[in-house]
Amino acid sequence: MSDFARELRNNATNAERRLWHHLRRRQLSGFKFRRQRPIGPYICDFVCLEAGLIVELDGGQHAERVAHDMRRDDFLRTEGFRILRFWNDDVQAEIGSVVDTIFEALNRPEMDGRLDDRLPPP
Repeated sequence: MSDFARELRNNATNAERRLWHHLRRRQLSGFKFRRQRPIGPYICDFVCLEAGLIVELDGGQHAERVAHDMRRDDFLRTEGFRILRFWNDDVQAEIGSVVDTIFEALNRPEMDGRLDDRLPPP
């Protein structure tokens, strides 16, 4: 699993690279993020262990994998994590809003959800 996670880190999507630029080096309130981190049987795009926050970036294929994503999120929540999901297009077009939402979630532990109510899946 860790070899696959390393491969994912080395072959990040444009959206993942763009968001990582804003999350790395403790840039958001000093919180440390890891990318492509295995948790149980899943590899999460971005994880802040100290805040118990997972950030997932979804491409168009996730519009067809809703049931799988729901099972995955249920498992991760039972492990104590909150999950934020963003469409890749949101990261590309509205990186400021995405980063602001993550910042707010880091500082408001009750926040959990998906920023997709403005844009349909690609």
